[in-house]
Amino acid sequence: MKNIKILFTIAILFTGVNQLIAQDISKSLGLYVFPSNNQDKATQEADETACFKWAKEQSGYDPINPTKYVAAEVDSSPDGSAVRGAARGAAAGAAIGAIAGDTGEGAAIGAVVGGLRGRRAKKVGNQQQQQANSAAAATASANAANDYNKAFTACMEGKGYTVK
Repeated sequence: MKNIKILFTIAILFTGVNQLIAQDISKSLGLYVFPSNNQDKATQEADETACFKWAKEQSGYDPINPTKYVAAEVDSSPDGSAVRGAARGAAAGAAIGAIAGDTGEGAAIGAVVGGLRGRRAKKVGNQQQQQANSAAAATASANAANDYNKAFTACMEGKGYTVK
């Protein structure tokens, strides 16, 4: 008897969720659906549910449980940028130091400045790459949602509705 009550409760919940989904599909997508062929509300809900499933199959995107697109993380580990910058700075500093009369001090100052510049350039490059990765993830997410909307709209228009 207890199992029957549980099954009955699950069946009611499932039916309620399906009705809720059918009523809110077009609204949740930001679409307006007009029954051009005088379809009644029940027919429209059934058609929206069928088109919801079809669009999900066609696009691979589920607007109720959307795929999470995560930006790829940039490798921020040391890569020798500071060392290369220090070497270039030391060479430039030595050349300037030779003119001023102290090659060693010029090389030391150039190495410090070059190392800092190399490290800063790596950091800026990493930030720019992370921004590009984030933008690519956002674009992929928007494209998936747009593909789903196109499929849903095509299905509903095929069933005789005007969709805007």
